[in-house]
Amino acid sequence: MRIPYTGPLPPPIILPRNANTASGAISALTRFLSAPPSPRLQASSSSNGRTVLLTGAGISVASGLADYRGTAGTYTLNKTYRPIYYNEFVSNHEARKRYWARSFLGWTGLHKARPNAAHRAVRKLGEQGFIGEVITQNVDSFHPLAHPELPTLELHGYLRSLACIHCGNHLPRKEFQQSLSRLNPTWAAFLADMLETGALDSEHPDERRAKGLKSNPDGDVDVPDAPYTTFRYPACPVCLANPPILADGSQSSVRLDADGAWSPQSTAGVLKPAVVMFGESIATNVKLAAERAIDQASSILVVGSSLATYSAWRLVKRAKERNMPIGILNLGGVRGEESFYAETPADNDGSLGVRCSQSVDKILPSVVQNLETLAAAPAKVDIPATQENYA
Repeated sequence: MRIPYTGPLPPPIILPRNANTASGAISALTRFLSAPPSPRLQASSSSNGRTVLLTGAGISVASGLADYRGTAGTYTLNKTYRPIYYNEFVSNHEARKRYWARSFLGWTGLHKARPNAAHRAVRKLGEQGFIGEVITQNVDSFHPLAHPELPTLELHGYLRSLACIHCGNHLPRKEFQQSLSRLNPTWAAFLADMLETGALDSEHPDERRAKGLKSNPDGDVDVPDAPYTTFRYPACPVCLANPPILADGSQSSVRLDADGAWSPQSTAGVLKPAVVMFGESIATNVKLAAERAIDQASSILVVGSSLATYSAWRLVKRAKERNMPIGILNLGGVRGEESFYAETPADNDGSLGVRCSQSVDKILPSVVQNLETLAAAPAKVDIPATQENYA
């Protein structure tokens, strides 16, 4: 995954103009999702006539998780934040210690969090036939939890398991967390104390900072001046039992210290989170699956993403090249949004494109309610545009 775009984002382009209010945004999104395929859409024999959903961290904020570029996002409040990069992780034992110590502290909160009203609204939109597939940049697993029957492509992987960089074995994160506790009893006691005092009850950066912590997305808790070098982590159990042959043809070895932690004398057995780190390539089959999802849809709706990562931005660019109607529901600016709507007609009522800057968890459930009302109506009715209808 490429380094994310860090330049200033443009102010949101509100389309249609009445989408600057909650009721206007709900009406416009209702029209967008219920509209027939655009006549400008490139012909495709595989088109399913449905919308593909592309989601980002903004959809999970209401679940209590930190985001990146929102008003309380990490990049907004912590200008010095730098995520770990793939080459650093795979080549540096000390960097892995630091990563796993911070992840060990943050995993409990992430594991306890649950999908919110927006995820449940996505499930409803799938059941109603408006959404055909979800592509998510998020690694929290909320989409497959909230709507297992609606296909979800996890573009950047997931935190629910680990993958060995040498043999490819996957290990459940819950099991790995237990191993980290056993290998690091002092850290485990520190975590238990923070949980008991409520220090990790919120991922809001200001609240964490008041308690002496720095909170970052994806279960990353930084404790300033913590002795990260003392942290230890386990080896891949498959490599430990059967050390693999390395790429150069040599036999690897996996060694443990006296307490059973991975030893830097090893040449294999390194586990990493099953996510795509910055500087790491997205698997070809995942790239192709994302492109197929775009090509098979008749429109795309971006929810809770500023499209700062190239892997997401290029998918919307692909949709634009196919003349697909584009909808964006995201608080704040979005990378390249001016080009996405350059050809949208001035009299568009939302059917050919929507851009609104509203809270995802407040808007999507009301859109579902609107669509249910329209489906139950005996005859065509005007889509209501007053806030009272969504109370």
